[in-house]
Amino acid sequence: MFGMLPFERQDNNLFDTFDHFARDFFRSTNTNLPAFRTDIQDKGDSFLLEAELPGFEKEDISLDLKENVLTISAEHKEQKEEKDSEGNYIRRERRYGSYTRSFDISGIDESNITATYENGILSLILPKEQPAVPETHRIAIQ
Repeated sequence: MFGMLPFERQDNNLFDTFDHFARDFFRSTNTNLPAFRTDIQDKGDSFLLEAELPGFEKEDISLDLKENVLTISAEHKEQKEEKDSEGNYIRRERRYGSYTRSFDISGIDESNITATYENGILSLILPKEQPAVPETHRIAIQ
């Protein structure tokens, strides 16, 4: 496995500083949410990946595996409405947000990955593949 590094890479190039500043300054706060935080621990025979996804329901989160890439996606929709006695809106707010992060999981036993979600924390246990031990056999001399 390639160190469980997320695919998001940031260059701290001095020449790109203004470009990043302008892009972040003019970005709409309702459309782009920052990536969720993850902690990855090496437990010896497995990795523990913990992702912070507060405010999401378990049904809002999806985990997809394809070609040694684990993609964690979460989507949240919220709508609040307040109307007066005649049915006219006093206040109507809608909010939508989605998160997606991908991780290289080469060297992981994909068939034994387990996931739990509790108190806003998604926990994945990613067992490491066991190296194949070559079989030895004796050859009879004739």
